[in-house]
Amino acid sequence: MNLLDLGIGSIIKSVGNVIDDLHTSDEEELKLGLEAKKLELEEKVIEANILKGQTDINIEEAKHKSIFVAGWRPFIGWVGGFALVYQFIAYPLLIWLWFILQAKGILSANFNPPPVLDTGTLTVILTGMLGIAGMRTFDKLKNTQTDIIK
Repeated sequence: MNLLDLGIGSIIKSVGNVIDDLHTSDEEELKLGLEAKKLELEEKVIEANILKGQTDINIEEAKHKSIFVAGWRPFIGWVGGFALVYQFIAYPLLIWLWFILQAKGILSANFNPPPVLDTGTLTVILTGMLGIAGMRTFDKLKNTQTDIIK
């Protein structure tokens, strides 16, 4: 056995292994694609199970007799709705009325006008709530079947 043959043989074998690693056949690509689809399907099943679990929790909460358990979602919705009405309808009218009453001397100039709400926090809460409804509307517009999640 020649040392040169041994060195060239190992180089050829190494190059062949690198080329084999870089090149995948159609069959190997199909297998990899199939594995990717299986993983994607498993991920969707896990997501569906999480959604089902949350839906079950929501149903049980809604059935509860205590207003502190069953009524928190409507409460947040009503508080958000009242805050929007105050901030964007009532507050401008109150300020307008406030300055008219001060101009006529009915209210003292020392009185401060009603407070303005922090719309940043209000917007975060309401867009979170409305965003969920918006996603469902998007699903309905795209004719996405979601009743399979039960």
